[in-house]
Amino acid sequence: MPLRICHVTPHLPPDQAANALLPYHLGCWARDTGDEPVYLAHPARQAAGRPAGVELPGPVTWVEARRAGHGLARHLRLGSLLAARRIARIAGPCIESADLVHVHSNGLLPEYCGRLAVRHRKPVVLTLYGTEIWHYRPKRVGDLFTALYRSATAVTFYSRGLLDRALEFGLSRPALHVVYPPIAAEFQNAGPEGQAEARAALGVRATRLLLNVKRLHPLAGQRFLIEAMPAIVAAHPDTLLVVCGTGALETDLRGLARDLGVEAHVRFAGLVDNARVAVYSRAADLFVLPSLLEACPTVALEALASGTPVVSSDNPGGVELGGLFGDDVAVVPREDPAALASAVVSRLDAPRRTTPSTMETLEREFRPAAVAARFNAIYRSVLGA
Repeated sequence: MPLRICHVTPHLPPDQAANALLPYHLGCWARDTGDEPVYLAHPARQAAGRPAGVELPGPVTWVEARRAGHGLARHLRLGSLLAARRIARIAGPCIESADLVHVHSNGLLPEYCGRLAVRHRKPVVLTLYGTEIWHYRPKRVGDLFTALYRSATAVTFYSRGLLDRALEFGLSRPALHVVYPPIAAEFQNAGPEGQAEARAALGVRATRLLLNVKRLHPLAGQRFLIEAMPAIVAAHPDTLLVVCGTGALETDLRGLARDLGVEAHVRFAGLVDNARVAVYSRAADLFVLPSLLEACPTVALEALASGTPVVSSDNPGGVELGGLFGDDVAVVPREDPAALASAVVSRLDAPRRTTPSTMETLEREFRPAAVAARFNAIYRSVLGA
C-alpha cells in the first residue's frame, strides 16, 4: 500500500532555500517509488528575476503567512494564537490523512503542524537545517520548537556540526541522525576538457576563474572576498571572480569592487538557475566560500562534485567539509581577507581538480540515491516497519 507522506515546510520551489529543495527532492523520490507526497507550505515569495517554477511532485495546501500584529496584540501573542487556529483548520485534514509527517525547519507553520501531528499520533520526522540551532535560545513558556524537538519520533540534521551544536545546548534525545544534503546529478567532474568546454560555453576568457554562489547577505561574507581580490589580482592579473546570487548588498559590493580597483575582475551574475550554476562550477579553478555561518554549504559540495577545489572560511560547515575532503578544502579564518587571499593565490599557483577520494565520499554520502536511502531507512524505523 502506498505511503502518504505529508511534508510541512516554510518554502517550496521556486524558492531556492535548502528547506525548499529537500522537501521537493524527497517528494520526487517518494513519487518515483509509488508513495504519495503531499505538502503544507507558505506560498513562494515573489521577486523579480526568480527562476521559473517547477512542477511539484504532489498536491500542496498553501498557508498564507500572517504578521503577528502590533502593540498589545503582539504582547499578548494574539496574532500567533489566531494564526495557529487558522493553521489547524487548513492543515488538519492533510495531517489526519497522512501516514507520516515530515516537518522541515522552524516557524509557526512547521512547529504547530508538528504539534497537530503528535496530537493525532502520527510519526513525525523533524529535519533541521541550521538557523533553528545556531540561533536557539533556552526554552521558554509556550516554546513550540523545543516541544516539537522533544516529541518528534526522529530528528535529522543537515550536518554533524549542527547535531553537535544541538547537544551543546542540552538538546540530547534518542533517534538523532545526520543526513547530508543531496548533490544533483548535473554536478559532475568532467576533467580538464570539461572545464575548458564550460568556460567556452560561458564566454569566460580569463586565465583563472573564481566562483562564489550565495545570497548577497552579510553572513555570506562576500565583502571579505572582494577585499581579498587586490592581492589575488596582483599575483594573478588575469583572474575573474563570478558571484552568483542577488541580495540587498549588491550595490555596496559593486561599490567596494570599484573603490578597490578590481571592478573589471568581479562579475555579478545575478540569480542563476541550477543548470547554469553547474556549468560555472565545472568552469571554475576554485570555489570560494567566505561565509561567517554555514551548516552544510551545498554550493561548496556542488563545486567539489564538479571537480573544483574549495577555499572556505572556518565557519562550522567549512570546517566539517575540510575534515571530510582533506586537501580539496582549504580552511582559513573568518573575516580575514589577507588569509583568504593567501590561500587563493597558493591554490592558483598550482591549479588542480579534486581527488578521486573526494568523488568517492560524495557518491557514498551526498548523491541522491544515498540520501534517499537514509531517509527511507528513517521512515521505516519511525513507522515500525
